[in-house]
Amino acid sequence: SKVVCSVNGYKNIPYKDEVTQAQAVHDVGPVSVCIDAGHLSFQLYSSGVYYEPKCNPNAINHAVLAVGYGTEGGSDYWLVKNSWGTGWGDGGYIKVTRNKDNHCGI
Repeated sequence: SKVVCSVNGYKNIPYKDEVTQAQAVHDVGPVSVCIDAGHLSFQLYSSGVYYEPKCNPNAINHAVLAVGYGTEGGSDYWLVKNSWGTGWGDGGYIKVTRNKDNHCGI
């Protein structure tokens, strides 16, 4: 079979360490993460910084890609690319609350 890509290393990010995760996104690039996406509010997300009070960091059920981070209106967020296409969320992306007890498990 034809090799189309190869992995030349990885970085292990300690569980619930958002500072190290942000550093990895900054230094290395997109980071594969898992989240609790089992809420209707996640499925219907369209804009803003996503915060779901019922999110459970221990109820992980969906893999996504953390591609950046920032602050909007005083709320820190992770910029996350989903796999559901550009018709979902904000062009295929969601801003998930950051620095709030590992919100949704990210």
